[in-house]
Amino acid sequence: MQLKATTHPEVLLLEPKIHGDQRGFFLETFRSNVFAQAGLPDQFVQDNHSKSGAGILRGLHYQLKQPQGKLVRCISGEVFDVAVDIRKSSPHFGQWVGVHLSADNKLAMWVPPGFAHGFLVLSASAEITYKCTTYYAPEHERSLLWNDSDLNIAWPKTSQVALSDKDKIAPTLKLAELFP
Repeated sequence: MQLKATTHPEVLLLEPKIHGDQRGFFLETFRSNVFAQAGLPDQFVQDNHSKSGAGILRGLHYQLKQPQGKLVRCISGEVFDVAVDIRKSSPHFGQWVGVHLSADNKLAMWVPPGFAHGFLVLSASAEITYKCTTYYAPEHERSLLWNDSDLNIAWPKTSQVALSDKDKIAPTLKLAELFP
């Protein structure tokens, strides 16, 4: 498994070594010592699995207290996965990274604590799994408006985007509660 850089120095792609033959394939999805050697958290407390249909956009979500680092993989279909740096003290504040994750490319993305995270389903359906560094705390969850013009995220074109009620009314970066 290799850790690869993205346009943000803290958001990383994990490219697994795939061992395959006529029977199928095998790959490691996480390896503690690789994360530890890179100075990343190597302990996760919660694994999540989400299935969504075409055009579903989930996010941009974060927890103001108990911020979660997430290791995100798409195990069925394809998504456009996005991480936004929402730490006001960061030199990369407001910058985003978007990556196509799919069952075919088998990549994973490390989303550090202090980032908002979301994804758009590009296939008929998609399933993602993600490991979290802290527990989900709904009382601390916040959302950021997915199409905020100040963020200018280059979401792939789809015929329609479907959002949850809370994501439809999420605040913009200028109005959101953010990390110091």
